[in-house]
Amino acid sequence: MTDVAFDINRNTDIFRVHRANDLQAAPGQTQNARRISGVSKENSAADRLWFGKVFTGPGEISDPHHHGEAQTGGYVFKGRGFIRYGERYSEVVYLEEGDFVFVPPFMPHIEGNASRTEELIWMTTRTPDNIVVNLADQDVADLEIDYRS
Repeated sequence: MTDVAFDINRNTDIFRVHRANDLQAAPGQTQNARRISGVSKENSAADRLWFGKVFTGPGEISDPHHHGEAQTGGYVFKGRGFIRYGERYSEVVYLEEGDFVFVPPFMPHIEGNASRTEELIWMTTRTPDNIVVNLADQDVADLEIDYRS
């Protein structure tokens, strides 16, 4: 085994803890998908990562959007959600607490809360940043959503 020199104080000057009560709204927002930055270039030395919470109220549905070049990983922390995508956003997938999702770059989608009584909270990470491109004048199919509770 080879000993490797290790600096025990490496990067301690940029280490950060962000307390829940001090978190700020993320720069990129979409109607009914309120993003809060936990770790971002705005509040830390992170330069290729955004990690935060996305809140959607009971029965709310976001406007159509995509995340540009960003790769997005999502985790349903609380509640039941759905993502619409594809032609006229006619494909729908439901996600329950504990489910993860990967949304590829440039994929137009709509997110929503599949509960009329409980808030939906996603934990979301993006690389290289929280890129949000809201899409206006989209042809969105009229679908029946499977609301529960």
